[in-house]
Amino acid sequence: MPAKVLMVQGASSSVGKSLLAAALCRAFARKGVRVAPFKAQNMSNNAAVCSDGAEIGRAQAVQAAAAGIDPTADMNPILLKPEANSRSQVIVLGRPWRTLRAGSYYRRKEELWPVVTSALDRLRSAYELVVIEGAGSPVELNLRPFDIVNMALARHARAPVLLVGDIDRGGIFAQLLGTLWLLEPEERGLVRGLVVNKFRGDPALFTDGVQMLQERAGVPVLGVVPYLPGVAVPEEDAVALEAAVPPVPAGIDIAVIRLPHIANFDDFDPIRAQDGVSLRYVQSPTALGRPHAVILPGTKSTMADLAWLRIEGFAEAICALAAQGTSVVGVCGGYQMLGRVIRDSSHVESDGGEARGLGLLPVETLFETAKATFQVRARVLGGPGWLGTAAGEEVEGYEIHMGRTSGGPPWLESIRLNGATADRADGAASDDGRVWGCYLHGLFANPALRRLWLASLSVSSKANARPEAGGQTGAALLHGALDRLADAVESALDMRRLAAILEENDPK
Repeated sequence: MPAKVLMVQGASSSVGKSLLAAALCRAFARKGVRVAPFKAQNMSNNAAVCSDGAEIGRAQAVQAAAAGIDPTADMNPILLKPEANSRSQVIVLGRPWRTLRAGSYYRRKEELWPVVTSALDRLRSAYELVVIEGAGSPVELNLRPFDIVNMALARHARAPVLLVGDIDRGGIFAQLLGTLWLLEPEERGLVRGLVVNKFRGDPALFTDGVQMLQERAGVPVLGVVPYLPGVAVPEEDAVALEAAVPPVPAGIDIAVIRLPHIANFDDFDPIRAQDGVSLRYVQSPTALGRPHAVILPGTKSTMADLAWLRIEGFAEAICALAAQGTSVVGVCGGYQMLGRVIRDSSHVESDGGEARGLGLLPVETLFETAKATFQVRARVLGGPGWLGTAAGEEVEGYEIHMGRTSGGPPWLESIRLNGATADRADGAASDDGRVWGCYLHGLFANPALRRLWLASLSVSSKANARPEAGGQTGAALLHGALDRLADAVESALDMRRLAAILEENDPK
């Protein structure tokens, strides 16, 4: 018998659909329900790697963690990863499929619709409840003919829909009522509840507003969810960085370069959660200042973002800081940028040719058409500076990249890749260990390695911070945050009414 379904749609992008879906997965899982997340099509450069090497959106991996299950490609059968030149790499069932511009992609609906419905059907056969997340708004009228993620999917699954609006940005009545009025009658009938999200202050002050919404919509408001600042749950995409308020540098000051095509920036959430450390994202050299460390993060378009570094003046500023003893770290694409040269003879990211790197590490990168996607367990081999104190530490993470980097002595050795034994080297460092990089995402979720690197910054910079001796793993931090998120959402929503809606739509 197929599982029940519940769909979370938004009046627009960034209303909090992903977090609400994660909270609902957690809430139902804690009640003993076998629940799984699903999003037909995601557009984000924040990705995750499943145990078989399949690549899906980070939001669906987080939702799977909330549900207490391992992520699979069926949970996000289509992932669009924006690249330079207004095109996207299309990931289908976890593997690269095509690189397309928007117009070409939209014409593939008939080809991709069976992929979406089959993935959902497989999940429904394996679980008791599937929480489906929509994308953007269901009433983008120009995109309706190409819809495979919102109301087309809700109609296919006969899914009850929760429509979410963001009151913090204003216009909550126009958001929710306008969306309802633009839906077709059959679609409007699927909307079984409204959710007012990101409310600041006392929800009792919006009692009249709830009544007005219900009267005009003819749909119950299931709850007013409070604004939840500082929820340490990875964001779906980089839009969240645009609204983030940078912290006042204190203790150990770490600056992450906000690249135009930044990817997987949740790598640095465990650092941000550390006492005595301020982590900020910067978009201009003038905002860089004199941090104790600079991080070049992952990117979906290494060569384009490397060119941006030079145009904006970041390249010169970062090299100057490195010469003055500032630690500079590169992860994945950022690691490639720190090398001497990047070659793209296979036209993976560009029209061919090569680009000069920052020259801070003695490595060279060659782009390859085959994409590396691995879950990794690795051992620190040691190396100069703080890496010597980390020798022997075992770490876990994942790789997503389309390049092979070689050169200086590696400081990491892979032990297992996607569950299989491995013997593969990664990473490079400068002679003093202050500049270093590798391909391993999730590196800072490993508390011992994180603590050793931060301690080296504290000593070298005389910063008034002492990282704790133990520290939590990235998984422990995430699960704690998911519990707090679910607690808040359960308190705000009418969960009994929601359960009744699910029973009314039971497919049995």
